[in-house]
Amino acid sequence: MPRKFLSSCLAALTTFLLLSTAYAQETTTEPASTNSTTGSVGWWQQTKDRLGNIADNGAEEVYLSGYAYHGRNTYTPERIRELNEKAWGIGGGRTFRNADGNDESLYFFGIRDSHFKPQLMAGYAYEWVFNVPKTPLEVSAGYTAMLVSRQDYFGGFPFPLPLPLAGIGTKKAKLMVSYVPRLSGNKGNGDVLLIFARFQVQ
Repeated sequence: MPRKFLSSCLAALTTFLLLSTAYAQETTTEPASTNSTTGSVGWWQQTKDRLGNIADNGAEEVYLSGYAYHGRNTYTPERIRELNEKAWGIGGGRTFRNADGNDESLYFFGIRDSHFKPQLMAGYAYEWVFNVPKTPLEVSAGYTAMLVSRQDYFGGFPFPLPLPLAGIGTKKAKLMVSYVPRLSGNKGNGDVLLIFARFQVQ
């Protein structure tokens, strides 16, 4: 793969992650200084520090994927029989539980997509975490902002995709779901619910 292509992907992913973490920061912290000469620099540095904190202090994790449920109301039975719902895949990442008790993650994930082709994903996730009273369980809900590479979109060139995210389990092991809405009006396309698991390994 050409070096220029890899450099472009890395630059796009970095910019996308910085914007995503900046949004999370604005929704969970006090407003930054409004000094017009230092505000943008401070925001940029704080966002880089936030990503660095996840990378340096987050718990190492393994992601395992196993099932992609295609919406029965948006796909015909004939189309579903042609598609792959065993979305086997594996990935890795790091998750940091921040001072607000919420989870921030950086990850890379590869799965077998609906057309039996590789789908690669890399991005950032933010989840608000809620403890289930009198149990060791917790539930989480939030979003992920990622770059996705698929053979049926843009010839495999990575494109940005924000998606909702939810989970249930413990801090160290969770069953996760992410919902992919219908991305086009083509009759053969519909919505998908991706089910996967996340495990801490340290």
